[in-house]
Amino acid sequence: MSQPTQVDPRGLRVAAGITAGVLALVLITPAPVSTVLLAFQVAVFAVAALVSLQASPYSVLFAKVVRPRIGRPAELEDSRPPRFAQVVGLGFTAAALVAFLAGATAVGYVATVFALVAALLNASVGLCLGCELYLALRRLTPVRV
Repeated sequence: MSQPTQVDPRGLRVAAGITAGVLALVLITPAPVSTVLLAFQVAVFAVAALVSLQASPYSVLFAKVVRPRIGRPAELEDSRPPRFAQVVGLGFTAAALVAFLAGATAVGYVATVFALVAALLNASVGLCLGCELYLALRRLTPVRV
């Protein structure tokens, strides 16, 4: 069995900070600009969740601009929990986008705020709610023999 991909946790926090900024703009800008921003964030989550974390535009930005200036990380972490977190973010932002497009603005705002709070927690204190959910689900999953 191969080892899981390892990622720089600092890059995840930078990506969460950018995500928080984009989602905050979604909340304060009028449509159709907010809808375009939200659709962009949905696409970013989709790339990270369905392709790889390293393929995400925010990860590419971190790798090319930030990491060369701050050096290698002291340690890497397993990519599976943060990748699952990207799936969760994709779910919330896709639901928000569909809600806004369907005219259910209250639902759209609530889903956007949930995603924003999760991104802010990750960016500011390193608490990845999606990662914690992944670990909780792993503990509940029976072990295959």
